[in-house]
Amino acid sequence: MLTQDQIKELEKKVEELSIFHQVGKALTSTLDLQEVLALIMGKISELLKPSTWSLLLTDEKRQELHFQIAIGKDASRIQDLRVKIGDGLVGWVAQSGEVAIVSDVTQDPRFSPQIDGLIHPHIKSVVCVPMKSKEHTLGVIELINCFEETFPPEDLSMLTSLADYAAIAIENAMYVKRIQELTITDDCTNLYNSRYFNYMIDAELSRSKRYNYHFALVFFDLDRFKFVNDTHGHLCGSRLLREIGNLVKQHLRDIDTAYRYGGDEFILMLPQTTKEAALFVAQRLCDLLNRTSIKLEESVTVSITASFGVASFPTDATSKVELVRLADQAMYRVKNRTRNAVEAN
Repeated sequence: MLTQDQIKELEKKVEELSIFHQVGKALTSTLDLQEVLALIMGKISELLKPSTWSLLLTDEKRQELHFQIAIGKDASRIQDLRVKIGDGLVGWVAQSGEVAIVSDVTQDPRFSPQIDGLIHPHIKSVVCVPMKSKEHTLGVIELINCFEETFPPEDLSMLTSLADYAAIAIENAMYVKRIQELTITDDCTNLYNSRYFNYMIDAELSRSKRYNYHFALVFFDLDRFKFVNDTHGHLCGSRLLREIGNLVKQHLRDIDTAYRYGGDEFILMLPQTTKEAALFVAQRLCDLLNRTSIKLEESVTVSITASFGVASFPTDATSKVELVRLADQAMYRVKNRTRNAVEAN
């Protein structure tokens, strides 16, 4: 006969196996990162019952952690906070890739009252587990006040296993995002490609018609780009296109999008923008190019101008085909007349 303790132990094992089965099934049935992570964090909550629990993801570019999921006390307050990698307990875990189990944070030198204490004012104990892939930390799972004196080894084993599942989900999402980016991004300029433009302008037309918004297209074509290719070679020409792409992205709003339409021709889509405002944006970029010299090689620096054409919805047209045609025509009128100028339809 099994003892009561043995029965409880078996029940716990069955529950853990059920959790792993559910998480594994979710990983193979959906590419929705938020859905899988929410399932994992929900199961952790059921078993370990922390007062607050959160999942933070690593932002490589900014070297920060941001809260992807936060539940419990103070969850709404911390949702938009960011933590520098290396700062505080959670930052230490992200930097080191090691687990941190602390029963009394006031006795741990890694604890920062200005960071951990500010994020979690009622913190006493904490468990932080990294989500890792190939020794690279993708994020951290953080549980607040889920134990008093010691954290059971079997709970840590289950938590690290779930963190591994979370890392797989994050990695899958990263791969999917990268594949999507490759299908909509121009290799040379890192701007969006014409295929994605055709999708986005349909979406923008639908949205603008629904909410009575204005939006504008700016077409521009580099002046005498062939001269650069003929004089300095196609490699320099490709570098010039890439630098133009970078320059454009740096001088647009977050809601604006830029596309390489083909060759040395580019399109800007400016949501919620009137024709007059679009003309201002185009003139600003035209002036910027006039002031900019671009280094292509150690001994090759070029200056280049562009011809700009503007068309707007609904002032000039209400269909995709007509908007594109009018912006393109305005650009070519500049091209055939003076170059290095801006014209609206």
